[in-house]
Amino acid sequence: MEIQSNIPSPGQVKQAQNDKTGLQTSPNSLELPVTTAAKATPISKKLTLIPLIFLIYFEVAGGPYGEEPAVQAAGPLFAILGFLIFPFIWSVPEALITAELSTAFPGNGGFVIWAERAFGPFWGSLMGTWKFLSGVINIAAFPVLCIDYLEKIIPALESGWPRYVAILVSTLSLSFLNYTGLTIVGYAAVALGIVSLSPFILMSLIAIPKIQPHRWISLGQKGVKKDWNLFFNCLFWNLNFWDNVSTLAGEVDNPQKNFPLALMVAVIFTCLAYLIPLIAVTGAVSVDQSRWETGFHAEAAEIIAGKWLKVWLEIGAVLSAIGLFEAQLSSSAYQVLGMANIAILPKFCANRSKKFNTPFVGILISTVIALAISYMNFTVIISSANFLYALGMLLEFASFVWLRKKMPSLNRPYRVPMRIPGLIIMCLIPSSFLIFVMAIATKTVFLVSGVMTVAGMGWFVFMRFCKSKKLLEFSENLEIHEG
Repeated sequence: MEIQSNIPSPGQVKQAQNDKTGLQTSPNSLELPVTTAAKATPISKKLTLIPLIFLIYFEVAGGPYGEEPAVQAAGPLFAILGFLIFPFIWSVPEALITAELSTAFPGNGGFVIWAERAFGPFWGSLMGTWKFLSGVINIAAFPVLCIDYLEKIIPALESGWPRYVAILVSTLSLSFLNYTGLTIVGYAAVALGIVSLSPFILMSLIAIPKIQPHRWISLGQKGVKKDWNLFFNCLFWNLNFWDNVSTLAGEVDNPQKNFPLALMVAVIFTCLAYLIPLIAVTGAVSVDQSRWETGFHAEAAEIIAGKWLKVWLEIGAVLSAIGLFEAQLSSSAYQVLGMANIAILPKFCANRSKKFNTPFVGILISTVIALAISYMNFTVIISSANFLYALGMLLEFASFVWLRKKMPSLNRPYRVPMRIPGLIIMCLIPSSFLIFVMAIATKTVFLVSGVMTVAGMGWFVFMRFCKSKKLLEFSENLEIHEG
C-alpha cells in the first residue's frame, strides 16, 4: 500500500426512474429500486453477518499494513493517539451515515441512490462518476502490490514482459473469483482476514515481554520535523471507505438488522487491528524514526521474533491485497448495476451472469479500466481520483442531512440518534478535514480532477440524450420498495 502525498489513497465509487422524458424522477417519491435477478437467472445467496463484517473490513483496511508512516511523520505518541481518536472524528460518522441510509434505501447503488434521492439525477450521476473512478483506480494498485511482493521471491517479475504478464494474469484471476459470486467472495474475505491478521496477533504476543512503556509517550526523535500532511493522509487513508459496502446493500440478508451490526463490529475490529500491533511494536522496538515507512511491520517482525515471522507477515500482505481487491471490485461492480437499475446507466449494465447471478458487466468494466491503469505511472491519477472521492464524501454528507429534512417520515430501520443540528455538527467536522486535504492538493491534481468532473457532467448529458432519442434502452418498470 502507498500513501499519496496530496490526497489519501484508498481505497471507491438513485433513485428509481420511471418517466419517458429523460433522467428525471419525482423528488417526493419514496420508492427505491430493489436489485432483483431476471427470471432466467438463479437466485443468489444473500450475504450474512460474518462475511459482511469482513467485506467491510477489507473495504476499509485489510490489516495494519500502511499505518507505519504515521510514526515516521509524527512519532509514536501522536500515531497511537491518531488511531485512537481519529475513528471518532471520521470513521464513526461515516459508518453511522452508511448504517442509516443503507437501511432506509436497501438497494444496490448505495451513495448514488442517496445523492439522487436528495438532489436529483444529475447529482446522483455525478456522485457515481466520482466514486466509481476513485474505486476502480485504487483497485488497480492491488495486483501491482502483489507482484511487488512476489518479485522479492521471483526477481524476473521486477520489469519487462514477465511483470506485464503477471499483472494481467493476477488481475484476471482475481476478477474471475469475484465473478463466481459475492457469497464466495464474502467467505474468502473471512479466510483472508484471519490468515493475514494472524502474524500480527502472534507478533504482538511475542512483543509483550520486550515492551518498554516509556516509548509510547515519545514525540519523535529530536531534530526530526513533524510531517502533518503525511500524518493526516495516513490516518485518513487507513480509516476510510466505510460507505463502499452500501453499493451492494441489495445483496445482504436482512440489511435492516445486519448492516448496523456489521458496521459497528467492523469499526471496533478495524481499530483494534490497527492499535494493537502499533502499540506492541512502538513499545518493543527502538529504531530510527525514518525507518517507519510502509512495510516496516515486516522488519519489526524479524526484530521481535525472527525472519520466519517476517516472511509470514509478507505473505499476509499479499493476501490482504487480494482481499482489498475483491471487496472493492464487488463495490464498484454492484455500483454499476445499481446505477443501471435507476436508469443513470443503460439497462444492459445491470445484466447478471446466468450461472452465478453476479453483475458481470460491472465486473468487466471495472476490471478493464483497472487493468489499463495498472500499466501506467498512476501516482497523479490516484491522487486525483481520491480528490474526487473527497468531493463525493462532501456530497454524501450533504445528502444525509438533506434527506433528514426532505423525508422526515421515511422509514429508517436504523436512525442516528440526533436531530438535524447535531447531524450538521457531526458532518461538519469530517467535512472540514476533507476541505483541508483537498486544499493542499497540487495544481496537477486540481486539473486532472477538474477534467474528470467535467467528463462526468458530459456523461450525464450524453445519457439523457440517448434516452430521449431512444438510442439505448434504460430501465423503466422497476420493482420498488422503501426501507
